[in-house]
Parts: sequence; structure tokens; C-alpha cells
Amino acid sequence: MKDNRVGYLFIVMASIVIVLAGIKSASDILVPFLLSLFIAIILSPSYNYIKSKKVPEGIALLLVIGLFLVCLALVGKLIGTSVADFSANTDVYASKLTSHYNDIVNYALSIGVTLPIDNFSNMFNSKHIMTFGTTILQGMGSMFTNGFVIILTVVFMLLESGHFINKIDFADGKKDTTFHIKEIASKIKHYMVLKALISLLTGFIVWIALLFIGTDYAFLWAVLAFMFNFIPNIGSIIAAVPAILITLLQLGSVSALILTLVYVSVNVIIGSIIEPKVMGKGLGLSTLIVFLSLLFWGWLLGMVGMLLSIPLTIMVKIAFDANDSTKWLAVLLGTGKNLAKQSH
Repeated sequence: MKDNRVGYLFIVMASIVIVLAGIKSASDILVPFLLSLFIAIILSPSYNYIKSKKVPEGIALLLVIGLFLVCLALVGKLIGTSVADFSANTDVYASKLTSHYNDIVNYALSIGVTLPIDNFSNMFNSKHIMTFGTTILQGMGSMFTNGFVIILTVVFMLLESGHFINKIDFADGKKDTTFHIKEIASKIKHYMVLKALISLLTGFIVWIALLFIGTDYAFLWAVLAFMFNFIPNIGSIIAAVPAILITLLQLGSVSALILTLVYVSVNVIIGSIIEPKVMGKGLGLSTLIVFLSLLFWGWLLGMVGMLLSIPLTIMVKIAFDANDSTKWLAVLLGTGKNLAKQSH
């Protein structure tokens, strides 16, 4: 009996490894599909609202997609200009950064501590900075490489959105299946739309603060704050680093300290107070699982996996919860707050 159980577990583990390997090898196809799916989810409330005003489906779709493309083109143009200017001034910032580091080295020597100089100088020469910057931009840009395919898929998804549940209902005939699909769609839509609005608010406040302080490339850092706010736990920290560093090099330590306080305040007020209230009862995921899902989906699907780690994990949790044999996995992914009440 025990041998059978061990064999079963071995087969399950082997199957999981094979599935994950398949997903990773097919990431070039899956990433555009997932991006299309979540863009469609974000745009669907606007699309449904316009349709509810008796506007024909085709015109509603044209308005929503058209507005989305205009916004995307405008943001892309502004980001492109900022990146080009930043690339042209890389040597200036690298020189200032090296100067700041030399001051730290000299101070450290005065108290008897030796810090490496050559390694730092090599690390922050213009070639290395540009290579690192290009790598990050390529990672972000790869999400939109198949732009036409993504937009086309979004169009078809929006057109199908009104009939999808009816198709599942007719094909499967089980109320449980329809219920779980609706639950997945509802929770992900709730999360993605609210997270997009909260991230937009975060980016806007950061942009205003950067303009007020006078930091170069304010719009670029604001867009970075918007995008990385989708990445749980560490996203806002990653987005803050380049803006604070540029402010330090350009305007000095006082301005950099003020900007740091702005970032901390925004993340505490919006991330810890406003967001939990707006999100309602929460995502039903433990804090540890949120962090581990970030690492897992990032490894599996790259930058897109990190951005979509929460909705993807929500999908997995609800799928586990739908089956009695995997319900225990859904419990492990959850917060565990209501388990004591349910046991009594």
C-alpha cells in the first residue's frame, strides 16, 4: 500500500516537472497570450459600460481599443525620448557616481576601513551601465514585441467575453465548473482593474513629486513606478532606486532624502492603507505565497510572470479549490485566517 502511494507521488511530481518544462519552453507563445488576457480584463469594464449605453458592439470595441492604442503610443513616445536623453548622459552620471563613491572610500580610509576602488570603477563605466540598462529595457520591451498579435487577441477576447460563460455552460453542463470560472474571472478582474487604478495613482503622485523636486526624466521614473507597482513586495523598491540615485547625483543628498521620504510615504499610505481597503477582503493568499509566487512565475515566464504573479496564483488557488483531491493545496496557498472558525 505504501509502495503504491510512493509510486503515485512520484508520478505526480514527474508530471508537474514535465508540465513546468513545457510551459517554460512554450513561454514565447504563452507570454503574449497572458498579456492579451489581462489587458482584455482591464479593458472589459470600459467596453461593457459603453455597450450598456446602447452603442453597437463594433463601435464600442473601436473606441476602447483606439483609446488604448493612443495612450500606449503617447506613453511610448515620451518614454523613448527620456531613454534616448538618459543614454546620451550616461557618462555624466557615471562620473558623478564614481566621485560620490570616492568620497565614501576616502572617509572609510580615515576610519581605517578599506573599500575596493577598481571593481567599482569598472562596474559603473558607461559600457556596463548601458549594457545593464539595455538588458532591463529589453526585458520590458519583450512584453510588447508581438504588439500586433497581442492587440488582435485582445480584440477577439473582448468580442468573445459576452458568450464565453454560456459556451462553457452548454459544453460542460456542470454548474460547479461555471461557478468556478465565474469566480476566477470575477476575482482577477477585481484585482487587475483596482491594481491598475492604484498603480496609476502611485505613478501620478511620484511624477508630481519628481517634477516638484526637479529630477531629470520624471516621466520615465513615474512610468517605472506604475509598472513595477504590479510586482508585489519588491516592485516599488526596485522602481524607487533609479529615481533616488539620479536625484542624488543631480541635486544632492537633501533632495534624494526628500524623494526617499515621498516614495516611503506613497507606499505606506497607498500600499498599506488605501489598497487593502479598496481591495476589500483581500486576495486570500498568504504573504509568504505572494512572495514565492513572484519568484516562481518570474522564473517561469520572466518579467511578465512577475507582473502577473498574483492573478496567476489566484487562478491556480481557485482551480485547486474546485477539486476535492487538491483542496488541501488551496488551503496551503491561503491565509489560514478562517480555518479555526471552520473547525469549530
